[in-house]
Parts: sequence; C-alpha cells; structure tokens
Amino acid sequence: MVAVPEALAGLTAIPGVGTAAQLSPGSSAELLTVLPPLARLLPDGGLRRGTTIAVGGATSLVLALLAAATRDGSWAAVTALPELGLAAAAELGVDLERLALVPDPGAELTGVLSALVDGFDVVVLGPVAVQPQLARRLAGRVRNRGTVLLTVGPWPGADLELRVTGRRWHGLTPDGYGHLSTREVVATSRGRGAAARPLSVRLQLPGPGGAVAPGESPERRLAGVAG
Repeated sequence: MVAVPEALAGLTAIPGVGTAAQLSPGSSAELLTVLPPLARLLPDGGLRRGTTIAVGGATSLVLALLAAATRDGSWAAVTALPELGLAAAAELGVDLERLALVPDPGAELTGVLSALVDGFDVVVLGPVAVQPQLARRLAGRVRNRGTVLLTVGPWPGADLELRVTGRRWHGLTPDGYGHLSTREVVATSRGRGAAARPLSVRLQLPGPGGAVAPGESPERRLAGVAG
C-alpha cells in the first residue's frame, strides 16, 4: 500500500513532472494518449482530462487504458481494487514505475480518492457503490484538477461509459487441447453530446503476448472458418 501524502510528495519532488493539479485550463496536454487499438473507442481518440469514464465488463480494459499514458510519462493510481494483478498490468503495457496502489482505502475512501485526484493524472477506482451526490462532488473535483477518473463498474453521471461484451477465447483445438492464447471481445462506448452515438470496436484483450491488439473483422473470421 502506498501512503497518499508520501506518494504526492514524491511526485512533486521529481524535476519536470507535472501532476494533474498543476495543469491550467486549456493545457496542450488536454488528452492523454491510449494504445492505437483503443483510440477508435474514444470520441477524442484519447483520455480527455477532467472526465469520468465508467468501464464495465473487463478490468483488463481499464488497465489497457493506462498503458500508453504511463509509458508517456503520466502518473496513475489505483484504489479499492485489491485483486489487481500487476503481472497482467505489465503485460498490457502499464509502466509499473508510474503506478501507485491503495488497495484498501477503508472508511477513508472519499478522502483517499480526493487526494489521488489532486495528485495523479489518472485515477482508477474499483467497484464500490458511490451515492449520486458524492459522485457529482468528486466529478467536479476531477474536472477542476484535470484528472481522468476511470471506474470499474457504473458511476452516476459518467461522461463516458465503456462496456465489454461478446467474449470469445481462442487457442484450444476442436478436441479441447492446447492453451488459451487470445480473447476476442467487442468494446462499446457511449457518452454525452458528440459521444451519444455508440462506437464499437473489436479487440483482442488480451492479444498475443498479453497486450491489447485489434480484433479480427467478421469477414476475416468467417473466411478462416470456411477455409
């Protein structure tokens, strides 16, 4: 477990590191990058600072969204997700050197989450129930600080909702032997305003080697079965 004040103090002590709380409105770093297979899923092609994104159906998608941002120098924190697998996160491309963990915030969830929002570029919140009034207050803090809040599960009034469906594992032979190698899913996003129209992409999550990869098109899969 990472002590929040120590984590924030450590960040500000690193020369050249800018945290979410140090960003001014209109910063050129308004978007945090994501891996190319995920860009089509997001209306802006990246993680827009100041937004709350609710992800359902796969914790692996949450981790994949952190990969490019941490690789490019952003800092991320995860709280209320004690079962997080660091090996899986690393395989998906997350830079573990830029990841802070608060596995069990206990009764101090609101205070811990507020502190993380103040000091990190991306904050992941595990599957905890949050009342709408508290969600609105925290969302306002996220907007003011320029953080990205990713929630595992629903979030009242989320700016964007991502959902993973249609899971299909590959790797086993018809007689049931072999090992599972990739999992093909359909990821769908829907939000407000320009994002009100749903966007769907096929992904391999995980793909070969554990990283996220583009999924096969329906035409290609059908051709493979026919052949």
